[in-house]
Formats: sequence, structure tokens, C-alpha cells
Amino acid sequence: MTIPEVDSNTPVRVRFCPSPTGTPHVGLIRTALFNWAYARHTGGKLIFRIEDTDAARDSEESYQQLLEGLRWLGIDWDEGVEVGGPHEPYRQSKRSEIYQDVIDKLREGGFVYESYSTPEEIEARHKAAGRDPKLGYDGFDRELSDEQIAAFKAEGRQPALRLRMPDEDITFTDLVRGEITFKAGSVPDFAVVRPNGAPLYTLVNPVDDALMGVTHVLRGEDILSSTPRQIALYRALHAVGVAEYLPRFGHLPYVMGQGNKKLSKRDPESSLFLLRDWGYIKEGLLNYLALLGWSLSADEDIFTVDQLVAAFDVKDVLGNPARFDLKKAEAINGTHIRLLSAEDFRERLVPYLQAAGLVSEELTERQQVILAEAAPLIQERVQLLGEAPEMLRFLFVGDDDVAPAEDALKGLPENLDEVLKAAIAALETLNDWDAESLQAALRTALVDGLEVKPRLAFGPVRTAISGRRISPPLFESMVILGKESSLNRLRSFSVS
Repeated sequence: MTIPEVDSNTPVRVRFCPSPTGTPHVGLIRTALFNWAYARHTGGKLIFRIEDTDAARDSEESYQQLLEGLRWLGIDWDEGVEVGGPHEPYRQSKRSEIYQDVIDKLREGGFVYESYSTPEEIEARHKAAGRDPKLGYDGFDRELSDEQIAAFKAEGRQPALRLRMPDEDITFTDLVRGEITFKAGSVPDFAVVRPNGAPLYTLVNPVDDALMGVTHVLRGEDILSSTPRQIALYRALHAVGVAEYLPRFGHLPYVMGQGNKKLSKRDPESSLFLLRDWGYIKEGLLNYLALLGWSLSADEDIFTVDQLVAAFDVKDVLGNPARFDLKKAEAINGTHIRLLSAEDFRERLVPYLQAAGLVSEELTERQQVILAEAAPLIQERVQLLGEAPEMLRFLFVGDDDVAPAEDALKGLPENLDEVLKAAIAALETLNDWDAESLQAALRTALVDGLEVKPRLAFGPVRTAISGRRISPPLFESMVILGKESSLNRLRSFSVS
């Protein structure tokens, strides 16, 4: 029993079909990104389908989070939930009649059979024969007699339906890994319908792919072992007139976490929304996620989404596991932050400043002025937008709310009071309150006048003004605060 492979001239149709369970994680989003990039690169279509047949685990909240995550990243789709298309509905839970029709055809064609064995009976038979009980289904029900079937039904048993696996090797060419062969007998007959009549994922996923004309199945390496089952089912679906061709398969590499372990949902860096909360921007995150198994070239780590789309081919994806490196991800994100226009960067800071309680929901005129003047001071310094509130806090709070951090108090000169008094005296008589004048006045008073080393001279002023050992450029910050506020902070610090 054979099925033709999809013709290379057939327009590309890929799909992203997650289950709505939990919050979106980076491995899932990386799969969505590669499918999207391949569709856009080839001028094909991306189908967004929801696998929601597990009522116990699926949730509407998770579904909405999937939509939110994809929309935030700018990953759009051509057919599927929310946008419609020629193969509606795009949620499995609403396609039961379609699946039942396919099940009937598979029954009539003799491709599936009734299986009455319980897991306990299968395990017992393995043990009795001296086999490993973990081998899975043993094929016992393949050729049941009418008498055996009648006896099972008399007990009130309801059968599952299993697909007959072919008694031959199954070989296919993986777009990422090359030719792969599963030996005959290595994959047991598998259930496609539960005893209660509900179709299983093993059936509905390939059926939806076939009916929706999916040409390329790009998915995680963790489900590579299920591919021979899908191919066998596709052959049966072709024989009963449901599938036109066998799609090409490409299995994307694992995303690894720390310690070379597969990235788990429990790892904080796996959460898309946590990364967003930390301050990743979509451009930086998409760039880094694309590097988890692919690269633009050997020496180019930084690229735009447009460059990704122009260059992406699934055949260039590497088979080796890709490790999620937070430091590299942050560095790439920082580079993309610096590529933003000043206005765009400023606008993206607002939600983070609001979350920290530093600005109001509607920015006041003064808050807008501070932000406009302060944002350029840190755009070259931050890796994540989430770093901005702590760096800029001193500019938005009152003079009495600046508390020096513990590390900022270390390394201050022994003649601290003398330094502060000299700084105050120099600034009180200063007429031009600009960065150049401030720097010249303080250098004259502290470096030349008190002979304090330059690296120590400005530390007390910085700590008094910002409460931090490291802050945005000191003199520009003092300009933003103004003369009165700057002097208030210096005076308060001098008597503390």
C-alpha cells in the first residue's frame, strides 16, 4: 500500500496546531516561528489549528494566551481560528462529525480493527511470554474469532479501534535529519479511537492535515517516534480517498535548558510572557528564537524578521539540540533595543514604568518631559526593557524618596562631607545648568580644588542624586532633575 509524496510544485501549506494547555513556552513558539517563516519565505500558507480534544486539560484561558503571544510577536496566519478559511472549523472539538465519517471509511476498508484488551491483560501476556511489559500493545486482537468477540461483548466490554501497522519497514526522508527507517514490527498497532468512541490525537491530527492539504509537517523532535504511525495512517487515508498525498516531515531540534536538559515548562526562561515581563522586545526575541536550530550565516547572529523570512529554508535547520542561553538572548535583545528609533524606545518603556508605579496611567506633562530626556540616556545601556524602571526611578520620585543603595555607599571617599560641601558650593553659584557647565564646575571644585581622584570625585554626587553606584550619565541626569532638586538631594545626603 503506497501513497505519493507531495509534489515539489504544490504550494506550501504548513500548520501550527498546539493544545491550549498552560502558558505559551519558547519551544512551542519556536515551532510556530519556523512554520510561519517557511510559509512566508515560500509564499505559502500557515494554518493555525487548535488541538482541543482533551477537555480535562484544555482551557479557554490558554487559548487566549496563545492568541495574545502570537499577536504580540507578529506571527500571523492565513487560515484558522479567528480568521476562518475553507476548512472550518479549526478547533478539533468542533470537528467530531468529520472524524466519525473518516472512522467509518477506515472500518469499511479494513484498516482498523476492534481491540478489547485492557492494559493489564497486555502486560500480563508480555510477562507470561518473558517479554518486557513496556513493549506496548502485542497485536492480540488482530485476528479475533467471532466467538472471542461475542464473549468480550457479553462481558460488556467496549472496544478501542486500532490501526493495522504494515509488516514492513517504514522509511521517509526527514527535511532536517535525512533518511530515517523504522523497522517492521518496531511500532505496534496503535489506538485511533477510544472505547467510548472518541477519536484520539493519533487519528485526528493526520486527518486534519490531510483534509486541509498540509504539505509540510514541521514539528518538534520529541514526536519523531510517532511519524511511522502517521505515515501508516496516511496510507490508509489515501486508500479510502481522504488523503491526496503524503506530506514532507521535518523534525525540529530540542530546545535545551541549563545543564543540557530539555527546556522544561518549569524553567523560567521557557515562559514567553515571563520573558516579555523581563523586557524582551519582539524583534530581539524572534531573532534569538530563530537561532535555536537555524542561522542566517556562520558569522551573523543579528538579523531582522524580514531577513529571516527572506533566507529561511527548513532544509537549513540543524538537527542538533539547541541550548537556550539567557546571556546571549539578552545581548541580542539589547542590540535590537539600540536599533529602535528614540520615539519607539520611549513608548515601549511606558508599560514597564507604569508597572513599577513610577508614572501614571496617563503621563503627566512633567513625566513626559522626564521620559523624553531620560530615555536616550539608557537606550545604549539596557539589555532588557525591564531594567529601565530601576535605572530611571530616581528621576521620577521625590527628593525625599531617594535612598542610597548599599553598594553605592561602598568606596566613597573618607572626606565625604567635604566633597559634598564643595560640590554644593560650586553648584549653588552656577548660572548655566547644562551638562558641560555642571561637569566643569564639579571638576574644578573636586578634582582641582580638593585634589580628589576623578573616579572618586563624582561618586558622592552620583549617590546623592540617584542613590545608585551606577546610573545614567550623571550630569545629564542633573539637568533633567533641575537645579533645585539636585541641590536638595546633595544637601540631604550631606547631613545623613
